[in-house]
Amino acid sequence: MKRFAVLLMVPALLAACGPMSLAQAERQCFERARLAKQPRGEVSVGAGTGGRTSAGLELNVSSDFLLGRDPAAVYETCVMQKAGEPPSRPLYMRPDWR
Repeated sequence: MKRFAVLLMVPALLAACGPMSLAQAERQCFERARLAKQPRGEVSVGAGTGGRTSAGLELNVSSDFLLGRDPAAVYETCVMQKAGEPPSRPLYMRPDWR
């Protein structure tokens, strides 16, 4: 019984290793390109009852940014790796790219 379950899982695992859809790859790689352009972060400050305060800081810095890589090149390379084909449009032509 256990062998049968393992045999059923093998095709699913192999499919997960294959290329993803172009749209999905473009979404994931867009975020990577945004982080290559500049770090992202957020700061939170709060106050509660009884004088309690809280604060937080989150900062996301990618190695692409630290190495000075071109965000458009990061995007194109990433999409090629994930989908096996070039992006449907260049990074700078995406309406959400700022």
